[in-house]
Amino acid sequence: MGGRSVSVASKTVSPVTPEYWALACAHLAKKDRVMKKLIPQFGNAILETRGDAFVTLARSIVGQQISVKAAQTVWDKFSLLTKKLTPAAVLKLKVDDMRAAGLSARKVEYLVDLALHFSNGTVHVKDWQAMDDEAIIEELVAIRGIGRWTAEMFLIFHLMRPNVLPLDDVGLINGISRNYFSGEPVSRSDAREVAQAWSPYCTVATWYIWRSLDPVPVAY
Repeated sequence: MGGRSVSVASKTVSPVTPEYWALACAHLAKKDRVMKKLIPQFGNAILETRGDAFVTLARSIVGQQISVKAAQTVWDKFSLLTKKLTPAAVLKLKVDDMRAAGLSARKVEYLVDLALHFSNGTVHVKDWQAMDDEAIIEELVAIRGIGRWTAEMFLIFHLMRPNVLPLDDVGLINGISRNYFSGEPVSRSDAREVAQAWSPYCTVATWYIWRSLDPVPVAY
């Protein structure tokens, strides 16, 4: 739900929060009756980002198709294989050691491909701030093991882009169904229609929709 499988926690890095949050909340409360009710329910909770881009994406790959608990166990073992998780360090790891940490052969391939993209400059990390969302998504989905949903979660939780609407996210669709359609099934076009009132702050509205289903915020 809402980025659960790519959840990343860190005690050592201070979280960064988006400057636009208060402005976005005021906009949403004015434009949308559901948001007007939802936003006050969650007090001062706010979207946060920590860590670096490579580690965040590596964790999203490790966490695919397994439970949060299992992903944490594998990640803990994997991260012990090297002093610092950098693309160069991952490229030096032995496949057998990565498999022994609990990674499938496919995930090992994905992590190596991710490290290659970062080390050879195929992803333009330093340019991302100036690039639009779709251009960044295009770069990320070219990496094996990263689909559009993962790229959108990265835009929301790592780059904190304000206007991401992840229509492939089950939590978002379920939350729109519950909050706007009394639990009736919702199509992507229904969701898009609801989200017209959210623009240019679809990220913030999505975050509150997730909170309506699960009050504990996801820290990426």
